[in-house]
Amino acid sequence: MPTSPVTRVEISRSRLLANFKYLRSLLSSNATQKRPEETAAVSDLLAVVKADAYGHGLSPCAPWLVQAGAKWLGITSVEEGLALRRLCPKVRILVMRGLLAGEADALIDAQLLPTVWDPQQLGWLADAAQKRELALGSVPIHLEIDTGMTRQGVGLADLPKFLRALQNLPALRLAGVYTHFASADMLDTEQNWLQRAAFRQALEQILAVGFHPQWIHAGNSSTLLAQQYEDRIGFPQMEGARRLIRPGIALYGYAPQFSGADREAAEEARAALRPVLTWKTAIASTRSVAPGTAVGYNATFVAPTAMRLALLPVGYADGLNRKLSGSNQSPGGHVLIHGVPAPIVGRVSMDLTVVDVTHVPNAAAGDEVVILGEQNGQRITADDHARWAGTIPYEILCAIAARVPRIASE
Repeated sequence: MPTSPVTRVEISRSRLLANFKYLRSLLSSNATQKRPEETAAVSDLLAVVKADAYGHGLSPCAPWLVQAGAKWLGITSVEEGLALRRLCPKVRILVMRGLLAGEADALIDAQLLPTVWDPQQLGWLADAAQKRELALGSVPIHLEIDTGMTRQGVGLADLPKFLRALQNLPALRLAGVYTHFASADMLDTEQNWLQRAAFRQALEQILAVGFHPQWIHAGNSSTLLAQQYEDRIGFPQMEGARRLIRPGIALYGYAPQFSGADREAAEEARAALRPVLTWKTAIASTRSVAPGTAVGYNATFVAPTAMRLALLPVGYADGLNRKLSGSNQSPGGHVLIHGVPAPIVGRVSMDLTVVDVTHVPNAAAGDEVVILGEQNGQRITADDHARWAGTIPYEILCAIAARVPRIASE
């Protein structure tokens, strides 16, 4: 007889859609503050669902977002894009990692939108289009500009060469141009202004040689929450061009810790988001130990007094960060049992973790344990895990292993 999984992640549909609705309201709010002729400048959201929806599960998150009105989705790779296309047959899908050798055929057949920046990538797409005898402008592409991230994208010096190559490939159409800010959560840094200026120069070059992309995008969750839209910085006017904002982490209830001039407004927006994911397990067993008892690998924790311990069937193979381990010298993370924090003691091992339930009344085998989420008015977030582990909430969420089932909930 099937049983429900002990260790599981529950994904809240209502919270995901509430976050999406809230982010759209920020977009609408920005539009209403503009003069009538500017209202189309910021015009749509591209919901980023890459990395298995930031660890939340592509299915069900992507279909929920589309049902709620999302017209654009962002994904990492062609492989992920093919899976997403099966889930969402009609939505626009941007493949945000650059096109790799051998991917052009599958990308075109699935009607995915590629990110490109190298003439070689254009050649792969043109060859695939020629095999299919596609008409003029049949393959839309999004060009990424490297404005200072130094990761992917064409730099200003190489942009003319790229544009000349594109002019000689009539089957390809420059549908979008975008960049990625390296410090979007640092609202008034020199790096942001330098990147924005470089992007403006790139757009001017593109316009000067006769290209008219439909979409221009550079902003992410930070841009939207802080209301720092790209069109504030004087992008050149492009006839028919519209803006996209690419929220990712904010969809799932998190956002960066902001710094800079607009921090107060950004933090207010940040507080409106609700975490979508709850990670649970259950106590496997409990035991009492005497003072001096070593717990876990390498005896990094030794009981200072008589203690009551609980064993949890979850470990770093499930994505529980090993840096949440607790020693006598350094406390680690904790979980919630009956709404009471239960500290992790000893090292988090591959499949098992021990917590201190000395002060948790009536803790027993089978009791629900919250690793991330809320219980009896108490809450643990990915921000908490990130602080304990010295990392960022993105890593905490994306690290939850595929072997932990994602279960849809309302």
